[in-house]
Amino acid sequence: MNVLILCTGNSARSILAESLFNNLPICKGKFTAYSAGSFPAGKVNPFALELLEKNDLSTTGLRSKSWDEFSKPDSPVMDFVFTVCDQAAGEQCPYWPGQPMTAH
Repeated sequence: MNVLILCTGNSARSILAESLFNNLPICKGKFTAYSAGSFPAGKVNPFALELLEKNDLSTTGLRSKSWDEFSKPDSPVMDFVFTVCDQAAGEQCPYWPGQPMTAH
């Protein structure tokens, strides 16, 4: 199942969640996670990367990106879309193909 985790800046919380979904044994092979932001910071918080590395979780490919990347016709269809900050939860999200389950 595909999971999209949203946070306004996509620099820390959503990045941490993306890595956890993609690397924890309980999730691995069951989920493919992505993260994005409504107003991406353009870089990942170095403390978030340090925390992941200290816990032997991969940081490969992690980057701050816009949620617009996931609303295009050729984007992966999401099964779940989670917001991890109050600001993103209150924003008007793009249309997500496939009618994913959403939660905050």
